[in-house]
Amino acid sequence: QVQLVESGGGLVQAGGSLRLACAASGSSVSINFMGWYRQAPGKQREGVAGIGSSDRTNYSDSVKGRFTISRDNAKNTVYLQMNSLKPEDTAVYYCTAVAYGVRYWGQGTQVTVSS
Repeated sequence: QVQLVESGGGLVQAGGSLRLACAASGSSVSINFMGWYRQAPGKQREGVAGIGSSDRTNYSDSVKGRFTISRDNAKNTVYLQMNSLKPEDTAVYYCTAVAYGVRYWGQGTQVTVSS
């Protein structure tokens, strides 16, 4: 079992920045992928960014160049640095991890970008 706890969401003006963090506990040594998804009201959950065990990263086209995902293996934590935020980035952001082929989710953290 893996437990994920997100932090760092909040309200920010357009053009501003936020950093999300996701701390993993439990069987965290077995995690080989971590990432972030988001879900805006009335929309489907979508992938935002991911990072593999070799630190290979991937991003959705909508955030490429503005968001950066990174991980601190010593702290079992993954971060999402979000710059140049836009109102359309407003959503609940969910941390996800994959361990032994099983996907786990955090509880989500709200990010609201005002125009």
